[in-house]
Amino acid sequence: MVTVSQSEKDRQRTESLLQGLTQEFQQSTRASERNCQAVAARIADEVERTCLQSDRIQASGEVGMWAAKLARHRLQQCLQYYRLGSRGGRLELHSTLSAIVYRYITPPSVQSSYVGRLQSIEDFLQGFYAESLNALRREAKLEETYSPRTLLELAEYMAFTERYAKRRITLTRGRSQQLVILRAQTFAQQQPPEVCVDLDRAGEGKPNEGDTKWSDASMNQVRDRIVDRTPDPTESLLRQRVIDELLAYLEANDQSECADYFILRLQDLPTYEIEALLGLTPRQRDYLQQRFKYHLIRFALSHRWELVHEWLDADLDRDLGLTSEQWQSFLKSCSNDEVELLQRKRRGESDEQIAQSLKRTPTQMRRRWFQLLKRAWEIRNDRTPSD
Repeated sequence: MVTVSQSEKDRQRTESLLQGLTQEFQQSTRASERNCQAVAARIADEVERTCLQSDRIQASGEVGMWAAKLARHRLQQCLQYYRLGSRGGRLELHSTLSAIVYRYITPPSVQSSYVGRLQSIEDFLQGFYAESLNALRREAKLEETYSPRTLLELAEYMAFTERYAKRRITLTRGRSQQLVILRAQTFAQQQPPEVCVDLDRAGEGKPNEGDTKWSDASMNQVRDRIVDRTPDPTESLLRQRVIDELLAYLEANDQSECADYFILRLQDLPTYEIEALLGLTPRQRDYLQQRFKYHLIRFALSHRWELVHEWLDADLDRDLGLTSEQWQSFLKSCSNDEVELLQRKRRGESDEQIAQSLKRTPTQMRRRWFQLLKRAWEIRNDRTPSD
């Protein structure tokens, strides 16, 4: 009876992963066969390194199963960026990382406007993109001058950057933190950033015809600030209050599936694990995610707008988080009734009092207030307000 050594099993598993990834890339992209093989080989090697270095995976006795799951996750992540195209992918990555580091980029002792913080985030992320590119070169054993040249290579780089940013780094007393947050905290302490690299120049692949704009920027700030873990005690109580009230809101509206999804998001689980735990297909999970986002918007702009805006430093006392110029422009765009609504809200009048003064029903008044908050949020996120 022939016994297959462990090293031979590992080699066979790697070859199987490589063949499967290459075939998927060839079927799902317009990249050349050589390009598909090169990217697939780097992903297969990364998966094998992860499995080898993970004590949990090694102890599970199911290394092959974990390797297949990790490879599938990386494949789907890469293809997602590929389908978004060069421009859409850059915007998606930039918005994802911006939302994660938003609260960490400016120390609590430093006063910074919303616009000023966005500029600091921009400066920080340019340095982080350079660090990520160097990490890809190092881990994939690429030349020091390597840069992504095709759309598939750019997608590979952006997917790697997202995973690199979310790596958990072990700290003292058993705590851990995402790598990008640690880098942001260092940057906020005025240490010099890395050498800049522009994502626009990271690849020369042409965007797909279906390029999409940075969508839902208004809600990224709330969603990712809720999900992200923070050791800052000054904000932990308010953050926990937002979490508790959002969960209560979801349960009160018979949205237990959304509540379960939210709880899993709080644990920083990857998408494929959430799908497995909830027993959902990718399409079903996407639908659930959209439903959760709908209720999150209602919670943030209607049900508990005061709490959420206080948490985001964007309450009425701070002109809804707008700069002086933005606030004046916002007021000019408001009707007389809307200006009066803002003034009465600032004075703390009840919805019933305001509705009676404006000769509106409470429902009409709340609907108008929702639209005002939405417009302010769109301006704050530098988006064109929708009709």
